Amino acid sequence: MNRKRTLFLVEVAIFAAFALLLDIIPFLSFKIWAQGGSISFAMIPIFIVAFRWGVKGGLLAGFLWGMLQIAVGTAYVLYPLQGFFDYAVAFTVLGFAGMFSKKIQQALQKGQTKKYLGYIVAGVFLGSILRFGAHYIAGVTFFESAIEGQPVWLYSLLYNGSYMLPAFLLSAVLVFFLFHKQPRTLMNTN
Repeated sequence: MNRKRTLFLVEVAIFAAFALLLDIIPFLSFKIWAQGGSISFAMIPIFIVAFRWGVKGGLLAGFLWGMLQIAVGTAYVLYPLQGFFDYAVAFTVLGFAGMFSKKIQQALQKGQTKKYLGYIVAGVFLGSILRFGAHYIAGVTFFESAIEGQPVWLYSLLYNGSYMLPAFLLSAVLVFFLFHKQPRTLMNTN
């Protein structure tokens, strides 16, 4: 196995495990719902992998993070298909942020702060909105509204939006800060 492939696999595994740790350490994750949903730093390692290695790295890291949640018992799974949407799909799609990887790398190399800020926010938004979509679909399909008379589509929108919007904002700010302060460390120069 060549050096670049080995580095890719090691980084994906480490960052997926780091995402899990950031999600389960109590003072680093603010759980707002008993059935799942938290505001934490946990998406940041997945976005870093996606921006370093592209879509492939991001998808793999996100998938591993979702599977690790199931493996360690932190997942809230009622039905196999619901678990598939809420963990396999929702965390995997974060990796689509990697679609902006090359643009971020180029803007970083040229010192174009506004450009890479824009691409980072766009990538984090894309990954976050796709994750939200997977959770929303699972919510509408497998859960009922906890408020009598409220349509399930609205309940799922408010429930999932209540933690995904702050998680998106937190991730966008911190990922930009990390890339801005340590651009060479975070660039994939292999």
